[in-house]
Amino acid sequence: MSQTRKVQNQPYADHKLYHFGFHVGLHAQDLLLTNNGLADENGIVRFAEIPDYSPGFSVGVIGDLFLNPYMNLRLTPTLHFGDKTLRYVFSDNREPKDISVRSNYLSMPLELKISSMRNNNMRPYIIGGLYGDLDLGRKRGAEILLGQMDYGFEFGFGCTFYMPFFRFSPELKFKFGLTNILEHNREDLTNDADKIFANSISKATARMVVLVFNFE
Repeated sequence: MSQTRKVQNQPYADHKLYHFGFHVGLHAQDLLLTNNGLADENGIVRFAEIPDYSPGFSVGVIGDLFLNPYMNLRLTPTLHFGDKTLRYVFSDNREPKDISVRSNYLSMPLELKISSMRNNNMRPYIIGGLYGDLDLGRKRGAEILLGQMDYGFEFGFGCTFYMPFFRFSPELKFKFGLTNILEHNREDLTNDADKIFANSISKATARMVVLVFNFE
């Protein structure tokens, strides 16, 4: 029994040399923390962790360049508005301390999209590449300050659905930073007691999970 073939929407959309679009979605920011066990003058050690995640909002534009029938090069400048909370647990069992860190990232990913063969009006794909981030939401004077620039790699997958007038693609991506973005030289802090929170962490690298909905 042969497979039923449906009428294809936009049968030549994938063969354009270039096209544009936009996306909106949600994300969750995370930090991979390395605690160093530093004790303060009273012998108290602080251990930092990210206890949970709060959703942030993402919005961006899409620029797509056709390479061949299965590969596309994409530039997707995106704004990520969100925050993360560091929870410090103390060795003397006092009440934990939460420090909220807000980060509004302008992200510039350059990605390679590899698609499967089109099956009627859907087409799965995988995507990956490199990105650079600029943090527009840093707040000096807080106990924790993250660096303004970061870069790393990302990968994910999605599926394109061909509608009569546009293409709709849910896409899930994972971002992994490659640099230590925690700032230790904190001349902006007037209270020396606040510096122990940053000094208790030797390294912090950014991670993010992003779910976007592409319209092209």
